[in-house]
Amino acid sequence: MKYYFTLFLTFLTFSRLLAQDSSGSVEGRVLSKSGKPVSEATIFLRNTVHGTQTSAEGLFLLSAPSGDYALIVRTIGNEESTLKISIKAGEKLKLDDIELTETPLALNEVVITGQSGPQSLRNSVYQVRTIDNERIRLRGATNLQTILNTELGIRFSNDLTLGTSDIQLMGMSGQGVKILLDGIPMVDRGGTRESLGQIDINTIERIEIVEGPMSVIYGTDALAGVINIITKKGHSDSPLTVNARIQEETAGDEYNALTKKGTHNQGLGLTWQNEHWQFSGNVTRNNFGGWRGASIGRAKAWMPKDQMLYLAGVRYSGKQWNIWYRFNGTDETIKYLGNRNSVSGIAADKDYITNRWFHQVQSEIKLNEKLNLNSVASFTDYSRKTLSTNEDSTGRRTLSLDPGAQDKSIFTTAFFRGTAFYKAATYISILAGIDFSNENASGARILGTPTINEYALFLAPEIRLGNFFKLTPGLRFLKNSVYDAPPAIPSVNAKLTISKSLDFRFGYARGFRSPALRELYFDFHDASHSINGNVNLKAEYSNSFNSFLVWQAASRTGIRVSSTLGSFYNVFHDLIDTGIDPDDRTQTTYLNIHLFKTTGFSLDNKISWKNLQATLGATYIGRYNEFSESPEDFGSLPKFVWSTEINANLLYSFKKAGASVNLFYKYSGKRPVYETADQVNVHLAETEDFHMADLTASKTLGKHLNLLGGIKNLFDVTNLQNTSTDTGGAHSTGGAVPMSFGRSYFLGLNFQFTKN
Repeated sequence: MKYYFTLFLTFLTFSRLLAQDSSGSVEGRVLSKSGKPVSEATIFLRNTVHGTQTSAEGLFLLSAPSGDYALIVRTIGNEESTLKISIKAGEKLKLDDIELTETPLALNEVVITGQSGPQSLRNSVYQVRTIDNERIRLRGATNLQTILNTELGIRFSNDLTLGTSDIQLMGMSGQGVKILLDGIPMVDRGGTRESLGQIDINTIERIEIVEGPMSVIYGTDALAGVINIITKKGHSDSPLTVNARIQEETAGDEYNALTKKGTHNQGLGLTWQNEHWQFSGNVTRNNFGGWRGASIGRAKAWMPKDQMLYLAGVRYSGKQWNIWYRFNGTDETIKYLGNRNSVSGIAADKDYITNRWFHQVQSEIKLNEKLNLNSVASFTDYSRKTLSTNEDSTGRRTLSLDPGAQDKSIFTTAFFRGTAFYKAATYISILAGIDFSNENASGARILGTPTINEYALFLAPEIRLGNFFKLTPGLRFLKNSVYDAPPAIPSVNAKLTISKSLDFRFGYARGFRSPALRELYFDFHDASHSINGNVNLKAEYSNSFNSFLVWQAASRTGIRVSSTLGSFYNVFHDLIDTGIDPDDRTQTTYLNIHLFKTTGFSLDNKISWKNLQATLGATYIGRYNEFSESPEDFGSLPKFVWSTEINANLLYSFKKAGASVNLFYKYSGKRPVYETADQVNVHLAETEDFHMADLTASKTLGKHLNLLGGIKNLFDVTNLQNTSTDTGGAHSTGGAVPMSFGRSYFLGLNFQFTKN
């Protein structure tokens, strides 16, 4: 903390000297091709935080320090417009009307994940899916799982004993999915991506999902893909913005207003800024009272959870230099309530207490038109504590004295990343960077006080041949203090523009993942788990191929259509999973699976017409069955077992009434797996298929309020039937599979005040 405080004071002193520039302004009007005003178009100055939106008449007024800028005009369904302008101190620059040209759907979507800087989705060599702020708001979500559970290729698994969830992407489990917050890796105890449930949904601007390994750019863990959560940066030109939210939701048919039963969400956010400075803060409380389900007595099938999320940030913007600091804090308690002993009357309870303190400092420097520098430093202090208590029949509570009843594990990570982007010529540019991470763990269940350091250097030039072909080869060189990592990790991605409406992307990448500290050194034992770390684990690596054919078109009648056909094939070696310890059949440990594969196809369609936006997509994903490699031992078995997914989103807005109706739907097919408990007899086990859907309605009330309500989990899914008989192997799916606590109803009120 002393380092961050010193850095902040230095930054404060220096930035005061830079803040002497006087300001000017620029005003104008944005029109469509037909001459109609374009409202809510985003106007901003490139490489600054100065921005605003157009009014209902298409007008805008923007203030900024004097200097030369590139003014960007951006809105959905139209081509982005760029104007070179000069702002002079004390003067107002009046622009001629800016006319936008209509484009196919999604061409103007701006992405940053894996890129050298913000750019349109069509210009990216990577296939990136985006979920914007409006879609997040319309879901009425209080956590990221609600947002992602109807996305193609994504599934969740839930551990009700620990109150945690994990994600699967394109057939791969969570340890192969990199979770980023504004491009910075989130820290978890191991393979389970607990961090997804500990990010404040009220601060998210959009989510970007990249399928396929991104190990060259983002390093270890990015074998299956990357999910980058991008927070709101407050680009509005308004000096003061206030956001508030309150939402009440049932848990199945259980509810009690504001406390105990059901889900209760309250949030408050403030942003103040001037031409150079921005200060922001947000606090959110999420309270889930649990869900009884089929449990009796005090016990609940889904455990109660109380969560406080904090954010505080400060940003300075100069003419060519931006720097900002942000703190994200999580204080979470999950409660396990035990039933009373019929003889002693004592109930054994556990509190799982998580504290996550996440500091991040980022800076952007534009040295000239050709060279940009970016750097980020972060420090995460993450702890998980188990507090075990006994409550007697009178309500008196005492600490449990059972072995291991009181426990605390601490994981800390320091991370630094520096990148440079150099535009050497119109046909070639270079992205280069360095990464450093330091991971430490300690606690009663941790073997010793282990440390893992990793150093990396990566290079990703971009070569362009005219406007029709773009090629991005990449190399990552790394050194791991625990494992002999590959000397170089290669990748190559390319985009071919076949016509004005048709693009083809394809790529190959080598993936790499070193074992996490938990998998190596963490021993975990309770009534439902008996897992030991394995210091003899090998690192994982993979070879992955993908391709996407993207067609996008717009008609004169305002109908915009896009269709994306994709395919992927991944081969994983030494995949880390849990399995029976060969030296002790009563224990579970982490093991390397020699060979694992996933493959599949996807089709995603989008249409936009007047007030209607709709999507329809499907995936067909196969997971490798390793037993098929020995037919003489197990008979004729298919090499891949397949599962289908279908999703559809329908959003219709009544613009005059300020209202909308929205449907989000996904079908997840049966999840098959071949398994054996004795290595002699093999049988097919299946987790049943299911449908998930949310129906929401939104209505604007006056200038500052928005009312949102609806039904989640329309099909009332709770537990999924499972035919598995193996509950311990590396490929097991044993036991009923919990998915949700049933159909729920919610009503929320959002408030936003902006001072002009």
